[in-house]
Amino acid sequence: MIRRLTLAVTMAAGVGCSTLSDPELSPAERSAIADSLKTIVVSAYDLSKPDPVASLMSLYPDDSLISASAGTVVRTRAQLEQQVRTFWNYVGVNMQKPKWEWTSMNIDVLSRDAASMTSTYRIPHMTPQGTPHLLGGAWTAVFARRGGRWVIVQEHLSDAPSSP
Repeated sequence: MIRRLTLAVTMAAGVGCSTLSDPELSPAERSAIADSLKTIVVSAYDLSKPDPVASLMSLYPDDSLISASAGTVVRTRAQLEQQVRTFWNYVGVNMQKPKWEWTSMNIDVLSRDAASMTSTYRIPHMTPQGTPHLLGGAWTAVFARRGGRWVIVQEHLSDAPSSP
């Protein structure tokens, strides 16, 4: 009787402590997730769309996030939206014929519900005076699938150095 009880407790403990993990992702699944993320990012950064601020903010969750850029860190969607809106109102609206160009985009699919992206970009455009100008930088973002959609939960952006 004690032997059966010990066996039962041992088995219950083993089952209770084990974790069910997702099966390993196949290369096709990893590729599909990476392609999906690339598609949503490129679409959100299409500057020819109306309301660029809303388009850019479509990548973020309604709740918490962490975004670091220009020496500051924000932790809420409202704070990030204010930064994006300020950038657009003071810089974006002055860019004539801007085109967002991705110069690299590396996506690492970590699981079915998590991925990271490190990319570089450039935005060639004309100033209001008709002078060619270029903005650019690097961006690392961590994506999580929440409520069936991919959102950025943490990011860091760094501007490319200005050319002399």
